[in-house]
Amino acid sequence: MKLSLFNYNLPEALIAQNPASPRDHSRLLVYDRKKEKIIHDNFFNLPKYLSSDDILVFNDSKVFPARLKGKKKTGGKAEILLLKEFSGGDWECLVGAKKPKIGTIILFKNKLSAEIISKNENKSWNVKFNFSGNELKKIIYKIGEMPLPPYIDSKSKKSNLQKQYQTIYAKKTGSAAAPTAGLHFTERLMKKIKKTGCQTEFVTLHVGLGTFNPVNTENIEDYQIHKEWVSVDKNTIKKLLLAKKSGKRIVAVGTTSVRTLESLFSEKPDVNKNFEKNVDIFIYPGYKFKFVDAMITNFHLPKSSLLMLVSAFTGREQISKLYKKAIKLKYRFFSFGDAMFLQ
Repeated sequence: MKLSLFNYNLPEALIAQNPASPRDHSRLLVYDRKKEKIIHDNFFNLPKYLSSDDILVFNDSKVFPARLKGKKKTGGKAEILLLKEFSGGDWECLVGAKKPKIGTIILFKNKLSAEIISKNENKSWNVKFNFSGNELKKIIYKIGEMPLPPYIDSKSKKSNLQKQYQTIYAKKTGSAAAPTAGLHFTERLMKKIKKTGCQTEFVTLHVGLGTFNPVNTENIEDYQIHKEWVSVDKNTIKKLLLAKKSGKRIVAVGTTSVRTLESLFSEKPDVNKNFEKNVDIFIYPGYKFKFVDAMITNFHLPKSSLLMLVSAFTGREQISKLYKKAIKLKYRFFSFGDAMFLQ
């Protein structure tokens, strides 16, 4: 299956630079796969499409200000994007600098410095900071910036961005990018959803390196997708299994929740243990969904693994038609853009 099948042309004006205000006033394209029916609505009307026969599954991962800007000891500009924490102040990072190499030292504000200690196969680097633990985290939160995608050129204040680029239910710190389908939810909307009788559950997937990596193989089957840390509480696993067994519709909020659920239930999880592991599930057309019945998702970048995932769910040609229609009707695309409800 060729990468070019997942390309499309998007007018730059349709790339959302700011979220809707209020958040739940974004647009919502609802697509019924069986009836091949499209409804154009607003996200605040999501409860119309939910009932007590549904269960919404959210990703409660929290984005942290993972982008640190500094300079090399030699004076050249440098920045790192924190991806994964190890013990003792070591982190896996992306390094933005001219010719980084093992031994390079990067200096930051607040007397923070990092030394590159090794390079990984996925083009990331491991660095060691001169601080660790809570002391390091305090500095990161003070000088770090939210790792907004490169297509967003926001003029918002740092404090505003940290609120905008975070779901209202974010709880467990660890993501280098937001699970963006969740950005549409407000406290008011959550209360309305509760009134429908719809069940809600939370899983955790920390969004990492793959969010910034385009698929780079012409045959997509040859692509090696990144690993992401997933954690699901044993009691949540029991509730999810019971909901599926009782015939409830499993609605994943975002592709991160889809990847979590499909990874979890691709194997028989032990209901007496928390599910905690790195997963590298790559979902593209031909994949048979094992657990997810419907999903809420944003409009994704061309040639991305996320576009392939939604194409696997509805069919590639159908997604192509939906995207063309959304472009014609001037829906807003990507992280701060509008949403789809694929059911």
